[in-house]
Amino acid sequence: MAGDMTTKDGRPFDRAQLESLMKRRLFYTPSFDIYGGVSGLYDYGPPGCALTNNIVDIWRKHFVLKENMLEVDCTMLTPYEVLKTSGHVDKFADWMCKDPKTGEIFRADHLVEEVLESRLKGDKEARGEKVEEKEEDPKKKKKKVKNIAAVKLEDAVVQEYEEILAKIDNYNGEELGLLMKKYDIKNPATNGELLPPVAFNLMFQTSIGPSSNLPGYLRPETAQGQFLNFAKLLEFNQQSMPFASASIGKSFRNEISPRAGLLRVREFLMAEIEHFVDPEGGKKHPFFEEVKDVELELLNRDVQLAGKTHVETTKIGKAVKTGLVDNETLGYFLARIQLFLLRIGADPKKIRFRQHMANEMAHYAADCWDAELLTSYGWIECVGCADRSAYDLSVHMKKTGAPLMVREPRKEPLKIEEWQVDIDKKKFGPKFKKDGKTVEAAIESLTQDLREKLSLDLEKEGKIVVDVPSVGSGKVEVPKELIAIEKRTRVENVREYTPNVIEPSFGIGRLVYALCEHSYWARAEDEARGVLSFPPTVAPTKVLIVPLSSHGDFKPFVRTLSNALQDIGISSRVDDSGASIGKRYARNDELGTPLGITIDFQSVKDNTFTLRDRDSTKQVRSSLDKICKAISSLVNGTEQWSDVAARLPAFEGQDVD
Repeated sequence: MAGDMTTKDGRPFDRAQLESLMKRRLFYTPSFDIYGGVSGLYDYGPPGCALTNNIVDIWRKHFVLKENMLEVDCTMLTPYEVLKTSGHVDKFADWMCKDPKTGEIFRADHLVEEVLESRLKGDKEARGEKVEEKEEDPKKKKKKVKNIAAVKLEDAVVQEYEEILAKIDNYNGEELGLLMKKYDIKNPATNGELLPPVAFNLMFQTSIGPSSNLPGYLRPETAQGQFLNFAKLLEFNQQSMPFASASIGKSFRNEISPRAGLLRVREFLMAEIEHFVDPEGGKKHPFFEEVKDVELELLNRDVQLAGKTHVETTKIGKAVKTGLVDNETLGYFLARIQLFLLRIGADPKKIRFRQHMANEMAHYAADCWDAELLTSYGWIECVGCADRSAYDLSVHMKKTGAPLMVREPRKEPLKIEEWQVDIDKKKFGPKFKKDGKTVEAAIESLTQDLREKLSLDLEKEGKIVVDVPSVGSGKVEVPKELIAIEKRTRVENVREYTPNVIEPSFGIGRLVYALCEHSYWARAEDEARGVLSFPPTVAPTKVLIVPLSSHGDFKPFVRTLSNALQDIGISSRVDDSGASIGKRYARNDELGTPLGITIDFQSVKDNTFTLRDRDSTKQVRSSLDKICKAISSLVNGTEQWSDVAARLPAFEGQDVD
C-alpha cells in the first residue's frame, strides 16, 4: 500500500490534484472522450508527447548508443503461427472472475489485493491509526472497492492478509479462487457471488487480408520480431557475439479491467532489448566491472514467499557473486536500468528491484527481476529484466527449420567420442516400407546411453528393439543386417549453439506517469498550483521566455532569444500574456519547464537577461551567449543549477514571484 506517499517537499501526496493537472494541461486525455471514452485508452497531448519523446531519446542514448545495439522496427501485426509457437496463444493470460448476475468482470488477483488492503485500512482506523485516503477516477467509482467499515481484525488475521499481499503475484487461478472463498471476497459493489477465476488471453485477435483466412494478433510485445530476425542481425553484426538488438514501438494487451490511469492500459509504448549471449562460461558481461559497485534495493523471492516485503541494499557485484542474481549479464542490465531511472529523474528512495516468484514467472523465463517504482497506487512494475534462456530461438527454429543459431570456428579442434549409428538404407526401406522414415527417425534420436546399451544387444542377440509408439505395437525389431552401432571419434572444428537472451523491457507510459508522481510538489504559498520538477533533460519544454510587458521594445528580443535557443536545439515557449510574471511562471511550473528568461528594460539597454531556476526560483543575469551556454549545459545534464549560480551573477533586483 502507498498511503505514506509524500511529495518532493515532504507533504502528503494528492493524486487527484496531480491527475487533474495532467488532464487540464493536456499531458494526456481519455481517447474518444466526446463519445464517452473507452476504458484503458488514452491520447497524449503536447507536453505528454514531448515528455515521452525525451525519455525515449535518453533511453536510446543510454542503451542503444552506449551498447552499440542494433535497432529494428518490426510490424505490430503478427500471424497466429508465430504467437502459437512462442507460447503466447496458450499461456499469455490473466485470471478473471465474473459476477453472473451483473456481468461485471474483475481481474482476480487485483480484486483480492484491493479487498484485503481495504480491510487492513479498516483495521488501522479501528485502532486509531491515521490512514490516508486514495482518490480514484470518478468515472470508475462502480469498480472501486467500497470503504470497509472500521473493524478491528485479530492480529493473526492481519498477519495472514499481509503475507498474502506480499506474494499476491505468485497465486495461480485455483489458488486465487480458494482465497476468494476463504476470505468471502465478493463483488464489492453488490456483494454478489463471483464465479471461480478462469484464464483470459490478453491478446487482441484480428485477421490479415481481405478473405480473413490468415488469423493474427496485435503483438503483445516487440520481442518476437527481434527473435525472428536473429540470423539476419547476426550476419549484419559480422557473426560477432555477443550483441543486442533493440526495438521501440506500440504493443497491445486486452486488459480485463483497466484502471489506474496510464499505469494499466490496452495500447502502450514499449522499449525492449534482446541481448544475445553465449550460454557457456556463466553468461559473463565484458563491462560488468564498470557497474559492480552500483547499489540496488533488492526484494528476493524467498523474502516474498515468507510473506515479507523488506528489501536489502546490495551491490550488484555481491548479488551476482552470491547467486542472488543469476549471472553477470542479467546483473549488468539491472545496474544499467537503475542508472537510467535516476537519469530521467526517478526518486532514488522509490526504486526497488523485485524478483519474480515461480508461479508468476513468464513461460519463457529462467529468472526475472522487475524494476518497480513506488506510486500512490503502490509499487508498480515499470521495467522487467528477464533471462529468457534459449527458449524463443529454440522454439522458432524447431517450428520453421530456420538456422537461428551461432556457428563459430573453435580455437582448438574438439575430439568427441560417441556411439554412431549406420543404417543400410537399401535394405531398410524394403523391410519397413511406409514406416521406414519413422523408424529411422526414432533410431537417430536415441541418446548416447541407449546407443551403447543397444550395441551390446546387437552383438549378443543379433538384433535391437526400439520404441516407436506410432508403429504397430510400439516396439520395432531391427536385425544386425540392417544396422551397425560403433564407438568412433569425431573431430569438431566448428561450434554450433543457440544463444541465451537477457531481455530488459520498459513500459514507457508507466515511466511517464511514475516520473510525474515523483516530480510533483506544491509551493507553501500556492498549494493549489503544483510544480513538476522534471530534470531539464526530460522536461517537455526547456525554457519559458517572458517579456516583462507587451512593450514594443521587447518584441525583437523575444525573436532573438527564440532563434538562439532553436539554433542550439532547445525547445522554448513564449508567454507574453497580460498576467503578472509570477503567474506566468507558475503556469509553466505546472508544465515542468525548468528555466525561464525574463526580458526587461535593462535587457533593452545592455542586452542582458535574467535566467530563472524553476525549483528554487533563484535568478542570475548575464549576456545572451552566457545564458544560452548555461541553458545548454543544464539541458545536456553536464551542469546543475548550483554550478550556473556559482558562475553567473545573482539577480535580486526584481521579484518575479
